[in-house]
Amino acid sequence: MVNMKIKTQEISLDINNNFNLIKYDGPLMILISITCLLGIFILYSASNESLDVLNRQIFRIFIAFTAMMLVSQIPTEVLRKLSPWGYIGGIILLSMVLWLGEFGQGAQRWLNLGIRFQPSEIMKLSVPMMIAWYLHEKRLPPTGKELIVIMVLVIIPGLLIARQPDLGTSLLVIAAGLMVVFLSGIPFRYIFSLIILCIPSSLLLWKFMKDYQRQRVLTLINPDTDPLGAGYNIIQSKIAMGSGGIFGKGWTNGSQVQLEFLPEKNTDFIFAVVGEEFGLLGVLTILTLYILIIGRGLYIASNASDLYGRLLAGSISLTFFVYVFVNTAMVIGLMPIVGIPLPLISYGGTSMVTLMIGFGMLMSINSNRKLVAKK
Repeated sequence: MVNMKIKTQEISLDINNNFNLIKYDGPLMILISITCLLGIFILYSASNESLDVLNRQIFRIFIAFTAMMLVSQIPTEVLRKLSPWGYIGGIILLSMVLWLGEFGQGAQRWLNLGIRFQPSEIMKLSVPMMIAWYLHEKRLPPTGKELIVIMVLVIIPGLLIARQPDLGTSLLVIAAGLMVVFLSGIPFRYIFSLIILCIPSSLLLWKFMKDYQRQRVLTLINPDTDPLGAGYNIIQSKIAMGSGGIFGKGWTNGSQVQLEFLPEKNTDFIFAVVGEEFGLLGVLTILTLYILIIGRGLYIASNASDLYGRLLAGSISLTFFVYVFVNTAMVIGLMPIVGIPLPLISYGGTSMVTLMIGFGMLMSINSNRKLVAKK
């Protein structure tokens, strides 16, 4: 009996030790899981109760969670060493898109190397990783020469993505890189100068924009000028958001959704589905979850054990905020339509996996902090 008790205790101890070897962040895992679960319910209604769409999304979420857990086991030091190689590989893939990329929805954004994916999604992580790697051994704030190098590193992938054309993702990649610069303690005079430069830069950008991209900006100013054409998406989205009231019309009962008035309801405008069917309470619930995820990410960044971890974790968290802000602002008509999905909720594969890999990096950075603290 005594031997059996000892063996039972040894087995229990081995299980606990093995479980402790798995690196993850409990609060972040719970928040992400709740958001994805709510996203499944919302997508079921947005897809007109299509089990096929739902099953594909669940499979993609499973793949994304697996990728997150695998990345979370990688030490931060290894992530740092891989950063320049990931950036170079991403640039090569973006260049291949211009020559070998597949067309879809009027753009050349996809590569098919046995798996069909968008290399631009990779750069959402590769760019901030590269900038954090470049700055991790330098004295902060960065000097003028270092800022020029950073701008070159950010602009190259931004221009390659813009040529696809994918202006929305291009701006997000640039924003992800600039977040690292912002977190590095850049002087306010540089920030002010950058804001001033945005005025002539926007005029130059307008010159190189496609006609449909210009039309999106003009439609934002006055969507009623073409209510059945360019302004249709924003008008229907506003109707859906406003008709939900406080408590919403109920799950699967949204008229704009079920009667096919709302465009791109599975992806870009799924936030309008939340507004119509779950009302203001549903919208606030989703936004609260996003705020908690961002807050947890910033907490991990503030407690990271090294500069690389702080810059990377802070950039991932703030870039996630940009995703949420751009999509929600687009849906309610405060920003032009740029094709940015709602994180963790919109239907999609590559963007979901990219987000989860980013969260895996946050967990790795947090685990590295705990290891350093124990030492």
